[in-house]
Amino acid sequence: MSDKDAKKYHVGLAKGEVGEYVLVPGDPGRTPMIAKYLDDALEVAFSREYRTFTGKVAGVPVSTMSSGMGGPSVAIAIEELSELGVHTFLRVGTCGAAQPEIKMGDLVIATGSVRSEGTPNGYIPLEYPAVASLDVVNALVEAAKVAGVPHHLGIIRSVDALYSDLVPDRMPRSTQLKEELQMWSRAGVLGNDMESATFFVVAQLRRLRAGTLNLCVDELGAGEIHHVDPSFMDRMLKVAVDAIRRLIEKDQTARADHRQ
Repeated sequence: MSDKDAKKYHVGLAKGEVGEYVLVPGDPGRTPMIAKYLDDALEVAFSREYRTFTGKVAGVPVSTMSSGMGGPSVAIAIEELSELGVHTFLRVGTCGAAQPEIKMGDLVIATGSVRSEGTPNGYIPLEYPAVASLDVVNALVEAAKVAGVPHHLGIIRSVDALYSDLVPDRMPRSTQLKEELQMWSRAGVLGNDMESATFFVVAQLRRLRAGTLNLCVDELGAGEIHHVDPSFMDRMLKVAVDAIRRLIEKDQTARADHRQ
Protein backbone atom coordinates (compact mmCIF):
# COMPACT_ATOMS: atom_id res chain seq x y z
CA MET A 1 0.00 0.00 0.00
CA SER A 2 1.38 3.40 -0.98
CA ASP A 3 1.61 6.30 1.45
CA LYS A 4 -1.18 7.97 -0.54
CA ASP A 5 -3.52 5.03 0.10
CA ALA A 6 -2.51 4.38 3.71
CA LYS A 7 -4.97 4.97 6.53
CA LYS A 8 -4.08 7.66 9.04
CA TYR A 9 -2.68 6.19 12.24
CA HIS A 10 -5.23 7.53 14.72
CA VAL A 11 -8.44 8.25 12.80
CA GLY A 12 -8.19 5.11 10.67
CA LEU A 13 -9.20 6.84 7.45
CA ALA A 14 -7.66 7.03 3.98
CA LYS A 15 -8.15 9.38 1.04
CA GLY A 16 -11.63 9.08 -0.43
CA GLU A 17 -13.23 7.81 2.79
CA VAL A 18 -14.00 11.24 4.25
CA GLY A 19 -15.73 14.30 2.82
CA GLU A 20 -14.20 17.77 2.68
CA TYR A 21 -16.81 18.93 5.23
CA VAL A 22 -16.86 17.18 8.62
CA LEU A 23 -19.23 17.46 11.59
CA VAL A 24 -17.29 16.72 14.78
CA PRO A 25 -19.08 15.64 17.97
CA GLY A 26 -17.10 14.49 20.98
CA ASP A 27 -19.13 11.35 21.63
CA PRO A 28 -18.69 8.38 19.25
CA GLY A 29 -22.33 7.55 20.00
CA ARG A 30 -23.41 10.81 18.42
CA THR A 31 -21.98 10.13 14.96
CA PRO A 32 -24.72 7.61 13.99
CA MET A 33 -27.28 10.18 15.18
CA ILE A 34 -25.77 12.77 12.84
CA ALA A 35 -25.47 10.21 10.05
CA LYS A 36 -29.27 9.92 9.97
CA TYR A 37 -29.33 13.42 8.49
CA LEU A 38 -26.81 12.60 5.76
CA ASP A 39 -27.89 10.94 2.52
CA ASP A 40 -26.69 7.35 1.99
CA ALA A 41 -24.41 7.46 5.05
CA LEU A 42 -22.21 4.48 5.87
CA GLU A 43 -19.84 3.82 8.76
CA VAL A 44 -16.33 3.87 7.31
CA ALA A 45 -14.07 3.70 10.38
CA PHE A 46 -14.06 3.29 14.18
CA SER A 47 -10.54 3.73 15.54
CA ARG A 48 -9.96 4.67 19.19
CA GLU A 49 -12.33 7.59 19.95
CA TYR A 50 -12.71 8.43 16.26
CA ARG A 51 -15.90 6.97 14.77
CA THR A 52 -16.69 8.08 11.23
CA PHE A 53 -19.70 7.96 8.94
CA THR A 54 -19.64 9.40 5.42
CA GLY A 55 -22.68 10.35 3.37
CA LYS A 56 -23.80 13.33 1.33
CA VAL A 57 -25.44 16.72 1.79
CA ALA A 58 -26.74 18.45 -1.36
CA GLY A 59 -24.96 15.76 -3.36
CA VAL A 60 -21.56 16.54 -1.82
CA PRO A 61 -19.62 14.06 0.37
CA VAL A 62 -19.89 15.02 4.04
CA SER A 63 -18.63 13.08 7.05
CA THR A 64 -19.19 13.03 10.77
CA MET A 65 -16.31 11.91 12.99
CA SER A 66 -16.17 11.91 16.77
CA SER A 67 -13.16 13.48 18.46
CA GLY A 68 -13.37 12.20 22.01
CA MET A 69 -13.04 14.70 24.85
CA GLY A 70 -10.47 17.46 25.22
CA GLY A 71 -7.89 19.31 23.17
CA PRO A 72 -5.26 16.61 22.47
CA SER A 73 -7.59 14.28 20.57
CA VAL A 74 -9.21 17.21 18.74
CA ALA A 75 -5.81 18.44 17.55
CA ILE A 76 -4.91 14.98 16.22
CA ALA A 77 -8.27 14.77 14.44
CA ILE A 78 -7.79 18.08 12.64
CA GLU A 79 -4.19 17.33 11.71
CA GLU A 80 -4.96 13.93 10.19
CA LEU A 81 -8.21 14.97 8.51
CA SER A 82 -6.55 18.02 6.98
CA GLU A 83 -3.99 15.68 5.39
CA LEU A 84 -6.94 13.84 3.82
CA GLY A 85 -8.30 17.02 2.22
CA VAL A 86 -10.84 18.21 4.79
CA HIS A 87 -11.17 22.01 4.75
CA THR A 88 -14.29 22.71 6.84
CA PHE A 89 -14.92 21.51 10.42
CA LEU A 90 -18.05 22.02 12.50
CA ARG A 91 -17.92 20.99 16.15
CA VAL A 92 -21.32 19.73 17.34
CA GLY A 93 -20.85 19.58 21.09
CA THR A 94 -22.14 20.44 24.53
CA CYS A 95 -21.29 23.16 27.04
CA GLY A 96 -22.08 24.50 30.47
CA ALA A 97 -23.70 27.92 30.64
CA ALA A 98 -21.79 30.88 32.07
CA GLN A 99 -24.69 33.32 31.80
CA PRO A 100 -28.06 33.10 33.60
CA GLU A 101 -30.13 33.64 30.45
CA ILE A 102 -28.70 30.51 28.77
CA LYS A 103 -31.00 27.59 29.54
CA MET A 104 -30.97 23.83 29.05
CA GLY A 105 -31.40 23.03 25.37
CA ASP A 106 -30.32 26.44 24.11
CA LEU A 107 -27.67 26.57 21.40
CA VAL A 108 -24.41 28.48 21.79
CA ILE A 109 -22.60 29.57 18.62
CA ALA A 110 -18.99 30.48 19.35
CA THR A 111 -17.28 33.41 17.68
CA GLY A 112 -14.10 32.55 19.58
CA SER A 113 -12.85 30.86 22.72
CA VAL A 114 -10.78 31.78 25.75
CA ARG A 115 -7.69 29.57 25.85
CA SER A 116 -7.94 28.16 29.39
CA GLU A 117 -6.56 24.80 28.27
CA GLY A 118 -3.12 23.62 27.28
CA THR A 119 -3.04 21.87 23.90
CA PRO A 120 -2.69 24.98 21.67
CA ASN A 121 0.27 26.10 23.79
CA GLY A 122 2.24 23.35 22.10
CA TYR A 123 1.55 25.09 18.80
CA ILE A 124 1.77 28.80 19.48
CA PRO A 125 1.88 31.28 22.42
CA LEU A 126 -1.24 32.41 24.28
CA GLU A 127 -1.28 35.75 22.49
CA TYR A 128 -2.56 33.97 19.37
CA PRO A 129 -6.39 34.09 19.49
CA ALA A 130 -8.77 31.17 19.14
CA VAL A 131 -11.26 32.52 16.60
CA ALA A 132 -13.97 30.73 14.65
CA SER A 133 -14.32 31.00 10.87
CA LEU A 134 -16.71 33.78 9.93
CA ASP A 135 -18.15 31.63 7.12
CA VAL A 136 -19.07 28.88 9.56
CA VAL A 137 -20.43 31.28 12.19
CA ASN A 138 -22.65 33.00 9.65
CA ALA A 139 -23.99 29.68 8.35
CA LEU A 140 -24.79 28.57 11.91
CA VAL A 141 -26.60 31.82 12.74
CA GLU A 142 -28.66 31.60 9.54
CA ALA A 143 -29.58 27.96 10.20
CA ALA A 144 -30.52 28.60 13.84
CA LYS A 145 -32.69 31.59 12.90
CA VAL A 146 -34.53 29.67 10.18
CA ALA A 147 -35.14 26.80 12.63
CA GLY A 148 -36.41 29.19 15.30
CA VAL A 149 -34.13 27.62 17.92
CA PRO A 150 -33.08 29.66 20.99
CA HIS A 151 -29.43 30.51 20.39
CA HIS A 152 -26.67 32.77 21.72
CA LEU A 153 -23.69 34.16 19.84
CA GLY A 154 -20.36 35.14 21.37
CA ILE A 155 -17.18 34.13 23.17
CA ILE A 156 -16.95 30.82 25.00
CA ARG A 157 -14.15 29.32 27.10
CA SER A 158 -12.33 25.99 26.79
CA VAL A 159 -10.82 24.12 29.74
CA ASP A 160 -8.95 20.89 30.45
CA ALA A 161 -10.34 20.08 33.92
CA LEU A 162 -14.11 19.70 33.61
CA TYR A 163 -14.76 19.06 37.29
CA SER A 164 -12.78 22.11 38.42
CA ASP A 165 -15.42 24.19 36.66
CA LEU A 166 -18.33 21.97 37.61
CA VAL A 167 -17.66 21.58 41.37
CA PRO A 168 -14.97 24.12 42.37
CA ASP A 169 -15.85 23.69 46.06
CA ARG A 170 -14.34 20.19 45.96
CA MET A 171 -10.99 21.43 44.65
CA PRO A 172 -7.88 22.39 46.68
CA ARG A 173 -7.97 25.98 45.39
CA SER A 174 -11.74 26.42 45.47
CA THR A 175 -11.74 30.16 46.21
CA GLN A 176 -9.50 30.99 43.26
CA LEU A 177 -11.48 28.75 40.93
CA LYS A 178 -14.80 30.33 41.88
CA GLU A 179 -13.34 33.80 41.45
CA GLU A 180 -12.03 32.84 38.03
CA LEU A 181 -15.42 31.50 36.94
CA GLN A 182 -17.11 34.68 38.14
CA MET A 183 -14.56 36.81 36.29
CA TRP A 184 -15.20 35.08 32.96
CA SER A 185 -18.94 35.34 33.48
CA ARG A 186 -18.65 39.08 34.18
CA ALA A 187 -16.55 39.35 31.02
CA GLY A 188 -19.51 38.04 29.03
CA VAL A 189 -18.28 34.52 28.28
CA LEU A 190 -21.32 32.47 27.28
CA GLY A 191 -20.29 28.97 28.26
CA ASN A 192 -17.51 26.46 28.84
CA ASP A 193 -16.45 23.44 26.82
CA MET A 194 -13.24 21.40 26.46
CA GLU A 195 -12.44 21.47 22.75
CA SER A 196 -13.21 24.68 20.88
CA ALA A 197 -10.06 26.68 21.60
CA THR A 198 -7.87 23.87 20.28
CA PHE A 199 -10.30 23.35 17.41
CA PHE A 200 -10.03 26.99 16.34
CA VAL A 201 -6.28 27.46 16.83
CA VAL A 202 -5.19 24.33 14.96
CA ALA A 203 -7.65 25.02 12.13
CA GLN A 204 -6.42 28.62 11.79
CA LEU A 205 -2.79 27.54 11.69
CA ARG A 206 -3.58 24.99 8.98
CA ARG A 207 -5.62 27.58 6.97
CA LEU A 208 -8.88 25.68 7.49
CA ARG A 209 -12.40 26.71 8.49
CA ALA A 210 -13.79 25.72 11.88
CA GLY A 211 -16.83 26.64 13.92
CA THR A 212 -18.60 25.43 17.06
CA LEU A 213 -22.26 24.78 17.81
CA ASN A 214 -22.80 23.74 21.43
CA LEU A 215 -25.90 22.53 23.24
CA CYS A 216 -26.31 23.77 26.83
CA VAL A 217 -26.43 20.80 29.22
CA ASP A 218 -25.52 22.60 32.46
CA GLU A 219 -27.13 25.86 33.60
CA LEU A 220 -25.13 28.44 35.54
CA GLY A 221 -24.50 27.28 39.12
CA ALA A 222 -26.15 23.87 38.66
CA GLY A 223 -22.98 21.93 39.50
CA GLU A 224 -24.01 18.93 37.41
CA ILE A 225 -24.41 17.91 33.80
CA HIS A 226 -27.87 16.78 32.76
CA HIS A 227 -29.08 14.27 30.20
CA VAL A 228 -31.05 16.61 27.99
CA ASP A 229 -34.36 15.95 26.30
CA PRO A 230 -33.50 14.00 23.11
CA SER A 231 -35.47 16.57 21.11
CA PHE A 232 -32.92 19.24 22.09
CA MET A 233 -30.06 17.18 20.69
CA ASP A 234 -32.10 16.39 17.60
CA ARG A 235 -32.80 20.02 16.77
CA MET A 236 -29.12 20.94 17.28
CA LEU A 237 -28.07 18.26 14.80
CA LYS A 238 -30.62 19.53 12.27
CA VAL A 239 -29.25 23.06 12.62
CA ALA A 240 -25.68 21.77 12.20
CA VAL A 241 -26.44 19.82 9.03
CA ASP A 242 -28.38 22.77 7.59
CA ALA A 243 -25.37 25.00 8.28
CA ILE A 244 -23.16 22.57 6.33
CA ARG A 245 -25.66 22.62 3.47
CA ARG A 246 -25.52 26.43 3.43
CA LEU A 247 -21.71 26.37 3.37
CA ILE A 248 -21.70 23.90 0.48
CA GLU A 249 -24.12 26.03 -1.53
CA LYS A 250 -22.14 29.22 -0.90
CA ASP A 251 -18.88 27.49 -1.79
CA GLN A 252 -20.39 26.22 -5.03
CA THR A 253 -21.67 29.68 -5.90
CA ALA A 254 -18.29 31.24 -5.16
CA ARG A 255 -16.53 28.70 -7.40
CA ALA A 256 -19.00 29.31 -10.21
CA ASP A 257 -18.55 33.10 -9.94
CA HIS A 258 -14.77 32.64 -9.98
CA ARG A 259 -14.95 30.64 -13.23
CA GLN A 260 -16.95 33.36 -14.99
